[in-house]
Amino acid sequence: MSAWTDPDIVDRRERLLEILRGYGRLAVAYSGGVDSAVVAKAARVALGDSAIAVTAVSDSLAAGELEEATELARKIGIEHRVIRTEEFADPNYLRNNSDRCYFCKSELYGRLEGMQKALGVEVIASGANMDDQGDHRPGMKAASEHGVRHPLQEAGLTKAHVRELAKGWDLPTWDKPATPCLSSRIAYGEEVTPERVRMIDAAEGWLRRRGLKLLRVRYHKGDLARIEVPVEELPRLADPEVRKELIPAFRELGFKFVTLDLEGFRSGSLNTLIPLDGLLKPAPVASR
Repeated sequence: MSAWTDPDIVDRRERLLEILRGYGRLAVAYSGGVDSAVVAKAARVALGDSAIAVTAVSDSLAAGELEEATELARKIGIEHRVIRTEEFADPNYLRNNSDRCYFCKSELYGRLEGMQKALGVEVIASGANMDDQGDHRPGMKAASEHGVRHPLQEAGLTKAHVRELAKGWDLPTWDKPATPCLSSRIAYGEEVTPERVRMIDAAEGWLRRRGLKLLRVRYHKGDLARIEVPVEELPRLADPEVRKELIPAFRELGFKFVTLDLEGFRSGSLNTLIPLDGLLKPAPVASR
């Protein structure tokens, strides 16, 4: 069944468009992932030239992501701006406690809020969907502090709904795996550095060039790489011929130890390392 022949999806699409029309001129915090791409497409349909997409670039952005986001924005037909964010200048971010994402999003939304007049927009919107309400998301607190709206949540859209809308609008990212920032691969408490995110980016690129799509390379203390892939892919990476190439390749990138997680890929696995009080109590905000 086509997405546009499913009455439920059509109703949800119209609800999303109605919400966006009520925003006025809009800037979408746009990464090029499926969620922000759907918001950008819907904003373009609902608001035309009164909507723009803004992509933040920093050391935590994986190679190729900006180019893909730019091409997708061109396909959508929305005006696309690129800005540089400086979260790596914030010691709170580099410290990499469980609230790291708060400081990243504060930097992004603070810059967008400061640019609202120059951009000529009244509202900043994110790509957060209903499923994002059930995980550890300190970035949502930053969004609230800067008045960011979440149209997918306001329309009651889950990730599954978002993918159906993306498919209906013929967006090539409709089935793209989630691609959180590279810093999210570094175990909490281990400092975030440009060198470490480059190691991770290069390691994940090495695996993708060998046909793997759903994967994470997690960085742990002691320059240890923990590779997560779907369980059915584990035998492939454990194969002696593959291991003979993989281990020296990762060591050349800077990893001293290379491990394969037998539990397989799971999004947000590093959240299991957060102490309970880190989830319940926000860390104090240090001044820059």
